[in-house]
Amino acid sequence: MSTAQHKIGSGFGAESTADDVLQGIDLSGKLAIVTGGYSGLGLETTRALTKAGAQVVVPARRPDTAGQALAGIDGVELDELDLGDLESVRGFAERFLASGRTVDFVIDSAGIMACPETRVGPGWEAQFATNHLGHFALVNRLWPAIAPGGARVVSVSSRGHHFSGIRWDDVQWRQGYDKWEAYGQAKTANALFAVHLDKLGRDVGVRAFSLHPGGIITPLQRHLPRQEMVERGWIDEDGNVLNPEGFKTPEQGAATQVWAATSPQLNGLGGLYLEDCDVAEPAPADGERIGVKEWATDPELAARLWEFSAELTGVNAFAG
Repeated sequence: MSTAQHKIGSGFGAESTADDVLQGIDLSGKLAIVTGGYSGLGLETTRALTKAGAQVVVPARRPDTAGQALAGIDGVELDELDLGDLESVRGFAERFLASGRTVDFVIDSAGIMACPETRVGPGWEAQFATNHLGHFALVNRLWPAIAPGGARVVSVSSRGHHFSGIRWDDVQWRQGYDKWEAYGQAKTANALFAVHLDKLGRDVGVRAFSLHPGGIITPLQRHLPRQEMVERGWIDEDGNVLNPEGFKTPEQGAATQVWAATSPQLNGLGGLYLEDCDVAEPAPADGERIGVKEWATDPELAARLWEFSAELTGVNAFAG
């Protein structure tokens, strides 16, 4: 299968920060929605976008906590959203649409990782439901505000997508559970979502991207026992971050999603998986976890996942 997954020579790299990629870009008058925009990479994304002049809406499952984290950052407004609850998604979208505004960037940054087996909604596996289905429903419900301005939609995936493609015979993990493979499936879904959304939206100027932000120690690791992180070589016994895998700072980790949302270097492109502020190359055949797996960029799989997700959530802005 031919692919557009090849570097474009952006001039940025793994050590670039969100502020670096925004140098010379004025976002005054632009509006962004950043899920998870009050913690970890989302918080750094919010800081960088507002510093460049954008207004940022941060929907948060814990508005009080979000308010404390965002204190002192101008150009931010808070609302409530629980991605694991489709009624909460509907409520947020309706409130935003009632404001009559259009949106320029949607950055789906919120997520959970490697949590114990958890069920939400009608018994859905929590990582797939929160990381993918919640964002799927959110973007579809916000479509009347996304389409008019030709927004960019950024779906934060992960190199964790290498752990698993979509398990079509058991998406909800009814037969056994592996927290890392479940995470991998959810991150593959994030990438496939961008592939098909870009196909559906490009005629009205909406483009979509997915990305791996890099390895960063953030609250995303909240579900991991300390000993597991020690065994993986991420931290020492005292909780200090080690660097054998080249961990990024949060400012560096936020760079690729900010670049995806705002860079003129991506004009005319879409449906691509990015890493280190450039387009990612296809994953090598030797199994090394770099680049993007074909199962996360296949347009037929992306279309299948879209229809499956629409059936589960009952939401599809493109139905009919």
